[in-house]
Amino acid sequence: MADPEIFAGLYDRHAATLHRYVARRLGNSSLADDIVGETFLIAFRQRDRYSTDQRQARPWLYGIAANLVGNHRRTELRAYRTLARTGVDPVTESHADAVDGQVTAQSMRSPLAAGLHRLNEGDRHVLLLIAWADFTYQEVATALGIPLGTVRSRRNRARKKMRAALVDIDPTLTSQSEEDGHE
Repeated sequence: MADPEIFAGLYDRHAATLHRYVARRLGNSSLADDIVGETFLIAFRQRDRYSTDQRQARPWLYGIAANLVGNHRRTELRAYRTLARTGVDPVTESHADAVDGQVTAQSMRSPLAAGLHRLNEGDRHVLLLIAWADFTYQEVATALGIPLGTVRSRRNRARKKMRAALVDIDPTLTSQSEEDGHE
């Protein structure tokens, strides 16, 4: 708690993955720089509030970032509207990494963004922490400060809405089990 050098280790371990997550949420790498910097500044200032019962600081940091992203909700929603309208994702992988999935991904970007835009903020936080940050349900619960059951219900609600948004593109989505999970 008192040694800034040890706190710097948190930054070294988590800043890059946190940045990728925030950049994908906001669609803006420079804004993600600001959010990640602010996340670690808040974490450092509030380090005395961190529960040492928690084995890992990752969910705590993502929770701070999720709150900051929530503060930038209007920007996020504008990005989803633009993505839905144009189908162009400004935070894509490099050309070499994306070649194989480019055709399929291009056809799904606009409906996917439209579906994400229609989710309420709580459902979107849960879905994107699971999908983009590869969090377990427990990590999501910790990051957002909500019960595990709430994570499960929000995830199920978000998946149903996303399936409905994407069913015209992939009709097989209606036959998938609601219980296949990510944990």
